[in-house]
Amino acid sequence: MVQARAEELRRLLNRAAHAYYVLDAPVMEDPVYDRLYRELVALEEANPELIRPDSPTRRVGGAPAEGFTSVAHRIGLLSLDNAFSHDELDGWYARLLRVLDREPPAGSPPPALPMVGELKIDGNALALSYEQGVLVRAATRGDGERGEEITANVRTIRSVPLRLDLEQPPAWVEVRGEAFIPESTFTAINAERAERGEAPFANPRNACAGTLRQLDPKVVASRGLSFFAYTLHLPEDWRAGPGDPAVPRSQWQALDWLKAAGFRVNPHCALCPDLAAVKAFCDRWEQERRGLPYATDGVVVKLDDLRLQEEAGFTQKAPRWAIALKYAAEEAPSRLLRLTCQVGRTGVVTPVAEFEPVPLAGTTVSRATLHNADRLAELDLCAGDTIVVRKAGEIIPEVVRVLVELRPEGARRLELPPTCPECGSALVREEGEAATRCVNNGCPAILRGSLRHWVSKGALDVDGLGIKLIEQLVDRGLVTSIPGLYGLDAALLASLERMGDTSAAKLVAALEASKHQPWHRQLYGLGIHHVGEVNAKALARAFPSAGALEAAALADETGEGPDPLTAVFGIGPEIAQSLRQWFATPANRLLLERLGELGFSLAAAPEPDGGGDGGPPATPLAGLTFVLTGTLPSLSRSAAQALIEAAGGKVSGSVSRKTSYVVAGEEAGGKLTKAQDLGVSVLDEDGLRALLAAEPA
Repeated sequence: MVQARAEELRRLLNRAAHAYYVLDAPVMEDPVYDRLYRELVALEEANPELIRPDSPTRRVGGAPAEGFTSVAHRIGLLSLDNAFSHDELDGWYARLLRVLDREPPAGSPPPALPMVGELKIDGNALALSYEQGVLVRAATRGDGERGEEITANVRTIRSVPLRLDLEQPPAWVEVRGEAFIPESTFTAINAERAERGEAPFANPRNACAGTLRQLDPKVVASRGLSFFAYTLHLPEDWRAGPGDPAVPRSQWQALDWLKAAGFRVNPHCALCPDLAAVKAFCDRWEQERRGLPYATDGVVVKLDDLRLQEEAGFTQKAPRWAIALKYAAEEAPSRLLRLTCQVGRTGVVTPVAEFEPVPLAGTTVSRATLHNADRLAELDLCAGDTIVVRKAGEIIPEVVRVLVELRPEGARRLELPPTCPECGSALVREEGEAATRCVNNGCPAILRGSLRHWVSKGALDVDGLGIKLIEQLVDRGLVTSIPGLYGLDAALLASLERMGDTSAAKLVAALEASKHQPWHRQLYGLGIHHVGEVNAKALARAFPSAGALEAAALADETGEGPDPLTAVFGIGPEIAQSLRQWFATPANRLLLERLGELGFSLAAAPEPDGGGDGGPPATPLAGLTFVLTGTLPSLSRSAAQALIEAAGGKVSGSVSRKTSYVVAGEEAGGKLTKAQDLGVSVLDEDGLRALLAAEPA
């Protein structure tokens, strides 16, 4: 179902981000990630109740790796939204015109806005900080707010100026650009690694990332990295010296400024008078890019006028005034070896094609999810078929089609099995649903998934209970339900593989501590279909206990008055029906009873004063919207957000005129500047704590 698919997408995307940003070992190519990401965006836009704080769509990038100092960016490095066709480029332009209040009258052509087309270099984004014209810091993108400080390594890149070529440099300058390894250098590096018996880099981008994270700058210098600058941030009060380039008023002028200051700017950029010229530029370079000495996978299109850029603003994760048009992913044939099936936490059975390994865009793939029985039938897949695989849809890539002309004579058509591959129970497919399910609550696969979900970060957050340990507990029959986790003792745990006395004692303590997690986390951890972290919070606010929620879910539907479930903002008929089905199941009500016996509150913490009028308790920050930026003295960003939300406030990712307060810490970036420009009140941590302690209005 939709929630299961969203959870799978989040898991795959987060794993890919961790592998790419932290481990330096990519497990998927950009086109794969893009398609997966866009599918999740579409699901969350159509089903807002699925949005979770840990969703990749709520964030910009990945976490910094260990081994380098983490630093806050003066100005955040946002990602770009992607387009994959001219039609999607048209859609972006139409949205841009709406934001700028320049929509044409019905039947009229859209107005022409000058734009800049720049090749999208397949490398690694860097943030360069200059003070008084001297390079003082270079950092990776990281998560967009913080990155890794790699100044010593970047100093070895000869196309990065150590001092700006300006007579009167600004007090500070922030330059953004892309570090990359030329194709010829990449080939030579891999040849050397092969001679030494080392594994080759998968692609130039991976080689560049690995080089930038070398602890020895001499190694970096030996690999011949290069750098193209493409974005510039200047202080508003800077005035150019007599021989200096003027303060840029457009992206095109910003590129000229960068060149004049000593940066290398990609020569294959164009100032396009209208969208038709942009499309022509993109089409031209889709063909000509193969002759370039470096890798490029698309074109970045930016609104040229910087004043209009500011007016267009940003979404939570990307500028509205720019977009990346990505080129099509490659395809390759392979021979199907077998069809296997995976059983998820909700019992959904997913067919998976396993095929002969095939290289695609620098990585080797051998598995592809086929989603469901309908997709299996649509492909008309038979044993031994030759299939075409495309790196455009999954970390486990997509099977695009079958080459029927190469099908072996008498090949057997492949279908989902009638019984669960884990427990042997009959599989069920309800009318109107695409998913085929195992409905045996005792199925080991369902149990393993339920336990993983229960102990996950957004739910009960039990540290030390990972996938391997859960598999041991289930496979040995030591745990047969969620409450069974709380009957484990340290001696038993210490006897398991990869566990010792200390780890076992810590896990027992973590399980005990999890009983005190707030009601909304307990509700989310139950794994009710369609109930994600966001709507679990909404339901927990509306129904302060499991009993209250159960009563609302099982109330007779008389048709009179509003449905108590759908009356909650963000809770639609599908979620309401899922809640009714869950609470109507005796085994689930027994689960709640056993959790209560174990000491779980299954209820919100009591409020000190409910107001006495029967209405919701007053909270000090009710109706206020906050934006967090910079590093606070004693509160992490997640802790500050939790305090604000607990007090009835809302935390947003971007500053607007509707923002009530910006909470700013050290090294606050562009959000602070925008707040000051808009006249939004700015608080430090002490100011936030004072608001939290104030009496509700």
